[in-house]
Amino acid sequence: MTPSEIADTLKELFGAASANPIASGSWQIETPNFRLLVMLSDDESWLRILLPIMPASEAQPFLEQILEANFDETQEVRYALQQGVIWGVFQHNCNSLVQEDFRDAIARLIFLHQSGLDNVFNRLIERRIREIIQTAKQQGQSLQATMQNLERLYAEGLMGEINQTSQAREEVLAAWRYQLERLWNEVGSNPQ
Repeated sequence: MTPSEIADTLKELFGAASANPIASGSWQIETPNFRLLVMLSDDESWLRILLPIMPASEAQPFLEQILEANFDETQEVRYALQQGVIWGVFQHNCNSLVQEDFRDAIARLIFLHQSGLDNVFNRLIERRIREIIQTAKQQGQSLQATMQNLERLYAEGLMGEINQTSQAREEVLAAWRYQLERLWNEVGSNPQ
């Protein structure tokens, strides 16, 4: 893609008022929800699209899951860390980049921004639930006994919010029940 094709595509996607050239070979897209940067290398052979996702401090507990997402889920875009910020990044050689791939990369970056930590948080939670199931099975517990233990921990106030209502506790326990039932047969009792 040439610089003029990039500029035209950005105008088509975001409108002329939002697609602001900030320097030769660089554009900034300002919307109420995000700021997207598109930059060419000095020789205009390489394109990079950047979208800040969140402060790195918020993502710190989930860095392992973020790296796993780079491997399994993010397709042509990647999470990256720079200057205390987690970014969504797409890099590509301009000679082989086509408009459809450029558009798709922008859409994927916006999706990463919109989902924030949801996907990586869910990955972490699933891993923890699998660990609970594995431990329960190593102790010879059934699904029913494991669920009863969780219910007891919530009833005694060892788990859950301090001021949690009974309805909120029931909703949390229903989510636990769903996840335990969903994963119980997939998890063995031996460490992997």
